[in-house]
Amino acid sequence: MLGPRQEAQAALFYEFSLEDHLVRSIDRFVDLSSIRAHLADSYSHTGRPSIDPELLIRMLLVGYCSGIRSERRLCEVVHLNLAYRWFL
Repeated sequence: MLGPRQEAQAALFYEFSLEDHLVRSIDRFVDLSSIRAHLADSYSHTGRPSIDPELLIRMLLVGYCSGIRSERRLCEVVHLNLAYRWFL
């Protein structure tokens, strides 16, 4: 039957807010903008590209605050959680 549905339909998208999330509070106080310049001599220019030091430190912060001790588990959680992806 065509026309508007009479029963309630579940929302296709869900509402997501970072305003009260822990990573928003961490981001206010953590400034890692100078870390690349500070560690530039430690990274090689040949071979495979290195992991961005700011990204690595932010991931370690997320793991520490979330109680995640496994690097593999941390990668899975960061891949799935939108707040963590915003923070990284």
